Amino acid sequence: MSNFIVRKAAVLGAGVMGAQIAAHLANAEVPVLLFDLPAKEGEANGIVNRAIDALRKLEPSPLASQDRVAYIDAANYAQHLEQLRDCDLIIEAIAEKSEWKDDLYRQIAPFVSPAAIIASNTSGLSINRLSEALPEALRSRFCGIHFFNPPRYMHLVELIATQTTDPAPLDNLESWLVSRLGKGIVRARDTPNFVANRVGVFSILAVMHHTERLGLGFDVVDALTGPIIGRPKSATYRTADVVGLDTLAHVIKTMQDTLPDDPWHDHYAVPTWLAALIGKGALGQKTRCGIFRKDGRAIKVLDLAAQDYRESAAEIDPGVLAILKNRNPAEKFAQLRASEHPQAQFLWAIFRDIFHYAAFHLAEIADNARDLDFAMRWGFGWAQGPFESWQAAGWQAIAAAVKADVDAGQAMSPVALPAWVFGQVAVKGVHTPRGSYSASADAYQPRSALPVYQRQIFPERVLSEAAVGGSTVWENEGVRLWTLPQIDDGIAIVSVKTRNHTLGREVIVGLQEAVARAEADYRALVLWHEAPFAFGANLKEVSEAIAAGQFDLLETYVAEFQNTSMALKYAKVPVVAAVQGMALGGGCEFLMHAAKRVIALESYIGLVEAGVGLIPAGGGCKEFAIRAAQQAAKTAGNDPFEFIQPVFMTVAMATVSKSGAQARELGFASDSDKVVFNARELLYIALREARGLAEAGHYPRLSPRQIKVAGRTGIANCEMMLVNMREGGMISAHDYAVAKAAATALCGGAVETGSLVDEQWLLSVERQLFVELLKNEKTQQRIAHTLATGKPLRN
Repeated sequence: MSNFIVRKAAVLGAGVMGAQIAAHLANAEVPVLLFDLPAKEGEANGIVNRAIDALRKLEPSPLASQDRVAYIDAANYAQHLEQLRDCDLIIEAIAEKSEWKDDLYRQIAPFVSPAAIIASNTSGLSINRLSEALPEALRSRFCGIHFFNPPRYMHLVELIATQTTDPAPLDNLESWLVSRLGKGIVRARDTPNFVANRVGVFSILAVMHHTERLGLGFDVVDALTGPIIGRPKSATYRTADVVGLDTLAHVIKTMQDTLPDDPWHDHYAVPTWLAALIGKGALGQKTRCGIFRKDGRAIKVLDLAAQDYRESAAEIDPGVLAILKNRNPAEKFAQLRASEHPQAQFLWAIFRDIFHYAAFHLAEIADNARDLDFAMRWGFGWAQGPFESWQAAGWQAIAAAVKADVDAGQAMSPVALPAWVFGQVAVKGVHTPRGSYSASADAYQPRSALPVYQRQIFPERVLSEAAVGGSTVWENEGVRLWTLPQIDDGIAIVSVKTRNHTLGREVIVGLQEAVARAEADYRALVLWHEAPFAFGANLKEVSEAIAAGQFDLLETYVAEFQNTSMALKYAKVPVVAAVQGMALGGGCEFLMHAAKRVIALESYIGLVEAGVGLIPAGGGCKEFAIRAAQQAAKTAGNDPFEFIQPVFMTVAMATVSKSGAQARELGFASDSDKVVFNARELLYIALREARGLAEAGHYPRLSPRQIKVAGRTGIANCEMMLVNMREGGMISAHDYAVAKAAATALCGGAVETGSLVDEQWLLSVERQLFVELLKNEKTQQRIAHTLATGKPLRN
């Protein structure tokens, strides 16, 4: 793997994208200089300082934790260009005007280190054209680096080389972006709007064209183009509102101006109704009015016929819905094409035109079909790229149907499908186990050979791509114990198999068995599976036991849950938890008991039991009580409550971390635990962490015997906070009761302050309080409501 490291970066332009790119660099602990023009009034860095302040308020937050903002330093072009000399990476993210970028490049050129990489975050301007403004000596280290908004959360980054870009720095940059920033890279050709926006914006234009042609409502179209066809919940028109209608119009204009010979050029135009909205200042979400408008709690949608907003009441025709639920893609597309219902005709038309467009332009815009499909998955949130959808439905049948529609004048362009569609691809498909088809090379291309990708044991795959296998050692209904002999057969991996990785009885028993087998036959154990890490206890099992009055059984279940936590903590071999996505309730407790944690940046971890009227009872409260005692012992006052107080609010308010980094701040993980930006590297790193612990001579920890607890005084102090919250209307009476139970568990029970207890005492306090809450009618109502709606009940 490359040794290329960005020790310091600069972002030129403190607008929405520039500031958020700077934030994500800071998330990765890269110091950043954020530049903009000097302010005309007041402090010279006023523009940048306001942008930095805005980062703190944005939701979802671009910052993995609030302290990351300290890594961003404000700068302006008039005073601070000299500081560019220390930067390894300079990203330009100013407005999409070539002449402005030219001027800026000429301004910064004398201050750029010869070893620095310069990159433009343009979303569609020619990278070759932009490079002309740089001195020849810097052009070999210049490229396009197109982040998608918001940069922290969107996986895609398009890298675009110029004719003179040196391949080595580009490879280094790709490797660094993949591993350090956690991105999925697509190498795009230097064509207008590159790959994702080129195909994505066309797909929006196709939707708009067929919406108008078939007279469908915007809300109906959003119902048709959302999750039901593997697209994001925001679908098409809601996405346009979120992006900004003026921004969308700008991208369309770029295509109109730069692609005069494109066979679809006539459709690269802003619809009249969209231009009218923009003219009125109705730009979408940022102006609170666009295609959709929120009136109080009601969502209204623009009705073109009435020239006014109406209640949104979208319904998919039952017959069309039945077709969409058909799990056979070939049958589904055939039925859509054959149907006379406008909704079905609409769906077939948008897929047909996207297939047609992607096939025609593949050779021009992307190296291969895999890159184009990944661009749409990572940049636009599609479940499958267009070529995957086409191949899944039967390549030859879809190709014949598209050709027939083109020949009949029904497609958006009369241009013929390219010849390669009917060549070897017709037999093999565009995606095969050995690679994906490149139209420009007329060959199948394997994945990138860059060493960084060897860290992804289970990379994201396209249709028909071969998967890495593992050898099963043992499994039950809840978990699978397995190994990867080709990587490290001395380390066992245990994966939860249940839906959303809920922790029912089969999982509890299975994890205990997995630990025992790892102790007998392996050097270490890694707890890993795809996100989510775990949604906590199986509430359905709990609810059924409550209904049957089986509270003794429930207490036994909680005891077994605690035994599993303790088995993880005191295993003879190191247990490493590899965490990504949601890790809630019992899932959080399990990772807290592991010897070490490796946590994906996008992990959301918390003890959320209060939401269903319960307290953590899998050892979570116990672990915090032990840590408070250990931290207090290092202070002059030796008062555990000093460390219980912030934890109490975290547990009582069911606080969930907004990142892996924040999980450390909240105490769910240790400062020494690694936060991994690319979740695809999680297992690779966890295996090495486990091997390292084993090689270092891991020895089971001793259970602490004299744990000083906060006791009754600690509970009383917590209650003082609760009284204020109850009187202020912030919590209900039952919230109060649940929170008091949490305080009691965290403080070691209603014992004398400063009492010395052992671990089993703390577990018994948790368990008894948990079971008592299960008997409470209001807790039972909360559990039932959560099972029925997926949402918490405030009662």
